[in-house]
This record gives sequence, C-alpha cells and structure tokens, in this order.
Amino acid sequence: MTGIKSYLAIFFVFSVTACTTTQRVNLLDPQLSRFDNVYSFGQARFIGGELHLISPNNWFLTTKQRYSNFILTADIKMPNVDEYSNSGIIFRGQIEQDKDGKRVVGYQAEIDPSPRRWSGGLFDQGRRKWLYPEHPQRSHKDDDFIKSHLPAWSELQAGAYKPDEWNSLRVVCDGSSIKIFLNGILTTHVEDIKDDEGVIGLQHHGSKSYKESGLRDNVVRFKNIFIQELK
Repeated sequence: MTGIKSYLAIFFVFSVTACTTTQRVNLLDPQLSRFDNVYSFGQARFIGGELHLISPNNWFLTTKQRYSNFILTADIKMPNVDEYSNSGIIFRGQIEQDKDGKRVVGYQAEIDPSPRRWSGGLFDQGRRKWLYPEHPQRSHKDDDFIKSHLPAWSELQAGAYKPDEWNSLRVVCDGSSIKIFLNGILTTHVEDIKDDEGVIGLQHHGSKSYKESGLRDNVVRFKNIFIQELK
C-alpha cells in the first residue's frame, strides 16, 4: 500500500507542475451559457451556485466548446435515493447522430455509488465500455488503448468516493495520457489515443421515478466546475 500511495503522490505533483497552463475558466454561470442540450430530454437548473441535473433517461449536458488538453475539476454530490443513481463526466466527447437523434459518446470519469465502488474509473460511453478497471464482460479495449499505469483496482481507489458528501473530481488530459483523481487520490492513469479533443458532458443516468411520476428527488448536483487548458 505504501508503494501505491507514493506513486499517486508523485503523479499528483507531476500533473500540477509539468505543463504550462492557460487561465482557469469557470464553466458555470446562471444562464448556463457555456452548455448545450443536444438531446430531446433532460433538465438543467442553476440553483444557488450549483448545477442541478435530472432526466428520465441517460443524458449528458455538454459544453459548446471542444477541448483537447486540459485540467478539469468539479465537485459532485449524488442523491440519497432508493432507485439506481449514477453519474460522471464525459470528456473529449463526440456528438453523434443516430436514428433516435443525437447522443454523446466518449471517455467518462465515472461516479459509481453502487456496491461495486468504481468511482474514479474510466468508462468509454457508447463504445468500448470499461477501460479501467477491467470488467469481466464489459471491457472491449481495442488498439487505441495503449496501457494502464496502475495495477488492479485497489481498496484505496475503491474507498476514494464519499457517500452523501461532495466529491471532488479532477481529470487531466495531456496527449495520450489520461488521469482521474477523486478526492485527491489518483484512481485512473491510462494512455489511449481514441480521441484527442471533444466536448465536456455532465451526466444524469436517468430516473425511473421522475420518468413515471415526475418525482424530483434523484437530482445530481455539480458545483465549482473549472477547466484550465494546457499549452
């Protein structure tokens, strides 16, 4: 465990100091002017400095701007509900058109409050599924996946997520390198070349109770969403 902690600390410092950055930009404002809804469903509200998301189906609120290399930070709080609840942030996302309309695919930093405890893992939404950690049936890596720098998912990574609290997510993309930190712990570090730029997308996985009865208790909350592009 000591070796893993030392590795995580070294890469945290490296991520902060290795690259020249531009000015840090706040992606949130009361008008949500930096975002767009490319779906036909989903609702976003700006309330008390926070972004509140709810949707009947799996949905991503996406940025209008595309980003390549960057440091993205956000605080996320999941609802305490009985029904399934899941979230995350797509980055370098691609907007695709299919027979049912537009959808977003791409890298996703996962927020997974389930007993599996894979928050901070990397999911490829709409394509290869789990890139890290490895899922026995739902990992479909291709030649664009180069390698993971971390060993198998550990108790340290699994314990990074804090139920019923605000959780701080940090995503660092620099070329093929993708790092995800959850509450200061490096949970993912892979190299992958599938996409080198795209949109940021904030997820609500969908609420059955909202869809069927309009109940709004399954709201995912975001705040302090900042992006700093790397030169």
